Amino acid sequence: MTDPIADMLARLRNSAAAGQASLTLPYSKLKSDIAQILKKEGYIKDTELVTIDGHQNIKIQTKFVNKTSAITGLKRVSRPGLRRYVGAGDIPRVLGGMGIAVLSTSRGILTGHEARKQKVGGELLAYIW
Repeated sequence: MTDPIADMLARLRNSAAAGQASLTLPYSKLKSDIAQILKKEGYIKDTELVTIDGHQNIKIQTKFVNKTSAITGLKRVSRPGLRRYVGAGDIPRVLGGMGIAVLSTSRGILTGHEARKQKVGGELLAYIW
């Protein structure tokens, strides 16, 4: 697999569209950090680390509001073939502040709001709304 973040976002999108209560995906520190941001921002209910057949996995409980998913859209911005980097002053607002931008910075995985507050830029991973 060349792009595990795109795979994670596709699984989230498909799970939300299918109305599934949870999904399981292979563990990585980056995916775990992104899942924690989604939990903190209220896009998913909960995350937990589970072991299946000796392999660590992340189990994500999807969140539904009025029988629709809390996640209405996901977009992978930086990808292996074309990396996108932004400075602290150039971090975009997603849907006028209604969504979040996820960045990989020197201080870890942050939302666009947190990165602006800490005045740090980085690789623009995804938009979530």
